[in-house]
Amino acid sequence: MGPRLTIDEKRKRMMEIFHETKEPYLLKELEKIAPKQKGIVSQTVKDVVQSLVDDNMCYCEKIGTSNYYWSFPSETAVKRQNKMKELDIEITQQNAKKSEYEESIRQAQLGREQTGERTALMEELAELEAQWDSQQAELQQFKECDPVLMAKKREEATIARDSANRWTDNVFILQSWTRDKFNMESADFNKYFGIPTDFDNV
Repeated sequence: MGPRLTIDEKRKRMMEIFHETKEPYLLKELEKIAPKQKGIVSQTVKDVVQSLVDDNMCYCEKIGTSNYYWSFPSETAVKRQNKMKELDIEITQQNAKKSEYEESIRQAQLGREQTGERTALMEELAELEAQWDSQQAELQQFKECDPVLMAKKREEATIARDSANRWTDNVFILQSWTRDKFNMESADFNKYFGIPTDFDNV
């Protein structure tokens, strides 16, 4: 059994099913497909899909007596871009408010008096900072789901894998040369250079 998936990983993989196939699905179809293709436990599929619907990343339409779910890449990209713009605007507004409150606190600190106004400003500043952190986290989550960034990460992973395999091949070549040149067994070579027994290409 593979490692347990987080809710964010399940959401990403479910979106991959929609975007790769570009087809609508019944819930029972997703409960069969998701475990086989993406490793999502069938009992969690309903909650994962509903969370995507709640966040407007996936659509649900009742046709006849059945509910169909779908999400096309173009629609999701537009919604994600709009959401990111909204978050950017909110963050800019919060930053402006934060600057105002920081200036007010700075002025209040000049006299070092612990006034009720200063205390209230400190509390409001703390609340704004918490909102700002939350919005930054939400914005980062949308960026992580960006198809362009995901494609770039996959490309970087492929390059890293190929590079690792080249180094692995070089080690095997050196191992063969040492065996032929010095009559050294592969096991002795691995032990001498600290190479694990399961060392192999990725």
